[in-house]
Amino acid sequence: MLHKTPISAAVAAATLTLFTAGCTATGQVQPKATEAPAQVDYTKMKPQELAEYLVFQSGSYDLAQPTQEGTTGKDRLTQDELQKVCSQVARSGKEIDDKTAERINKMAMATIKYPEGGIKLGDWRKGRDIAWSGFGFRTAHNPDDHNRGTPGGNCYNCHQLAADRTGGTIGPSLTGYGKIRGSSPEMLKYAYEVIYNPHAYFACTQMPRSGAKGLLTQQQILDVMAYLFDPASPVNK
Repeated sequence: MLHKTPISAAVAAATLTLFTAGCTATGQVQPKATEAPAQVDYTKMKPQELAEYLVFQSGSYDLAQPTQEGTTGKDRLTQDELQKVCSQVARSGKEIDDKTAERINKMAMATIKYPEGGIKLGDWRKGRDIAWSGFGFRTAHNPDDHNRGTPGGNCYNCHQLAADRTGGTIGPSLTGYGKIRGSSPEMLKYAYEVIYNPHAYFACTQMPRSGAKGLLTQQQILDVMAYLFDPASPVNK
């Protein structure tokens, strides 16, 4: 949940997976990319210039294809302000400085919206299904049809969650999460905020902004939290 590796500039410019979490919402349909010019000298391009050329100008990707959030492929690939700042940090090759980190933290915290009824744990069984589902928001040649299923959180791809299944190791293990940390109001609020927009605490993390970018609903986040905190959940066995 708390990985902090900087995003490379080229990948940040070209990523189109579920947890890119950098789509803007202009709602404008963009024309399909044109064919590449006959003569292009790739050797004179900087990495970022090459990435942007390959994505936005070479004709290798249909920029006008519709996305599940109602925008276009081009919108999905266009960085927002937070991503641009993090890409600048990555290109510098240095650790993020305190001033920039604080700016990102504040920017992210401002996006967080809390449930009207307060932060209360949902259904851990539903949360388990969400955490172990990678369905939703994929585009390109085989796009996910949200009319056929509810998008998941893809949490398992980066985290080990419970001993009954095998998860990823990119992020820290979350096994025993609630048992170790308890479920005080402060802890629940922290967990909600990290899932909603992790940059509020970990500037330039690779963890997706699941709430801020609409990848998960507030209720889905509460269900995932129940999977992490509920004593009956396999996470805490």
